[in-house]
Amino acid sequence: MGNQSSPEGFLLLGFSEHPGMEKILFLVVLTAYLLTLLGNTLIILLSVLDPKLHSPMYFFLSNLSFLDLCFTTSCVPQMLVNLWGPKTISFLGCSVQLFIFLSLGTTECILLSVMAFDRYVAVCQPLHYATIIHPRLCWQLASVAWAMGVVQSVIQTPPTLRLPFCPHRQIDDFLCEVPSLIRLSCGDTSYSEIQLAVSSVILVVVPLSFILVSYGAIARAVLRINSAKGRRKAFGTCSSHLMVVILFYSSVIAVYLQPKNPYAQERGKFFGLFYAVGTPSLNPLIYTLRNNEVKRAFRRFLGKKWGLWGEVRERCLHAF
Repeated sequence: MGNQSSPEGFLLLGFSEHPGMEKILFLVVLTAYLLTLLGNTLIILLSVLDPKLHSPMYFFLSNLSFLDLCFTTSCVPQMLVNLWGPKTISFLGCSVQLFIFLSLGTTECILLSVMAFDRYVAVCQPLHYATIIHPRLCWQLASVAWAMGVVQSVIQTPPTLRLPFCPHRQIDDFLCEVPSLIRLSCGDTSYSEIQLAVSSVILVVVPLSFILVSYGAIARAVLRINSAKGRRKAFGTCSSHLMVVILFYSSVIAVYLQPKNPYAQERGKFFGLFYAVGTPSLNPLIYTLRNNEVKRAFRRFLGKKWGLWGEVRERCLHAF
């Protein structure tokens, strides 16, 4: 069969088999997207404006927030259009979405492992933390995470888009991603499946294993702390990141490492929705609700804003 990958566009089926659910999902996705924009923008602003948050932990957190903003914006607007109206996407739009989605997803896998390394040094090597995790290393680690995302996308996007797609061009998903495009192919997909499996091991299993080893060492270090207050403080510095890791990797594994059967495919769509929309909106809530430093920075930020507003109001009253 000849290559069917001409720029004709695709039909994103999404949850069209549940038409009554689509309008509800539209409201849920829109709400989650607005929360993502608000929460992650706030974290970036606080990390930049508050001097007390100028530390490696919040540098990496602001990177994660910026990544989540880009991640959701690459797919949610198209998803909202498809849930409310036409379900088509152009070949170019699908290509751009696939490239960005792959790149940012890979970057987040690496960035979460970098953040685990930061927490490991903070808990297990507190006296050497400032020496080991210095600003230059922070920039280098963040750059490596972003660069690996781009490299992975450059490697995997072109072969996926060159697959011989079936004439109906119906993607049984709500966005363009590698597993759903492989399922759309009517030709030999063995190379793409091997490539997906190898990249999943390298970019999902290996970083996750590194995170688990890091937290194993952190747990041993925390248990050696004599005071209960010290243990709570040490655990508090890691609990938010650990929750984000659990949410992110559980959904990624459900999407990219699922068995081949109709039930797993249907379940994978819901996990994919949570992976694309849920985790980016929950991350800011997790970090703000469980992190006292972020909450104090937010109160200081509000205090400055209200103070400035009060000063402006007083000057206006005196002027008139």
